[in-house]
Amino acid sequence: MTLREKTARYLERDFVRNGIIGVILFNAVVLGLETSDIVMANFSTLIYALDAFCLYIFVIEITAKLYAYGPRFFRSGWNIFDFVIVGVALVPAAQAFTVLRALRILRVLRVLSAAPRLRRVVEGFVTALPGMGSVFLLMMIIFYIGSVMATKLFGDVFPEWFGHLGLSAYSLFQIMTLESWSMGIVRPVMETYPYAWAFFVPFIMMTTFAVVNLLVGLIVNSMQDAHHEDDVARTDTYRDEVLERLKAIEDRLPPKS
Repeated sequence: MTLREKTARYLERDFVRNGIIGVILFNAVVLGLETSDIVMANFSTLIYALDAFCLYIFVIEITAKLYAYGPRFFRSGWNIFDFVIVGVALVPAAQAFTVLRALRILRVLRVLSAAPRLRRVVEGFVTALPGMGSVFLLMMIIFYIGSVMATKLFGDVFPEWFGHLGLSAYSLFQIMTLESWSMGIVRPVMETYPYAWAFFVPFIMMTTFAVVNLLVGLIVNSMQDAHHEDDVARTDTYRDEVLERLKAIEDRLPPKS
């Protein structure tokens, strides 16, 4: 077995993965402490040293993976994700890169690639994106129609909510989220237009309860498919291992006379 193969097997061990997850979570706490003026006034040197130590571990991990996997490293989307996240953290913290320095908190997202369960959730969500695109298009059509109608119906009396297409779309988005939709918008409108409920109630039924539930259904279905594929892969791996062991046992048996 070559050194590269040994390194790859070492990186795939559970205690190494769990250790990286622990460093990611610890780094998240350290980055959170940097936002406290009191903590930084007393322990800024220690905080920066701990942050640099975590980054040092991440760089070693990425370097080891690059050595172990070679060009295969970039065939995995998760490896590219980790490479970019760690690469952003290495950008010098000069004045021109202040925003990039703030993006160091993105290192916390590495827990998504390090934790298999979270990785399956993200993969299920990504798989659902094509279907979600159709649902989003449907929602955009509903919002456009609703915004035009609301502007025509209520814009003259309530210009702060429905004065133009953009305001109407924002107000309808607030109504869709059910945030202060009744007492904040609809009831005041109904004082002038008593039958305004005939517009708002069907809009809520179509968007909040129908379209949003379609999105949830797509995501749940994709996650179930991802779990199923993972179960099938584990079953295939277990079957291959059993067959290899049986073949090894057969090879050890004396030949039949």
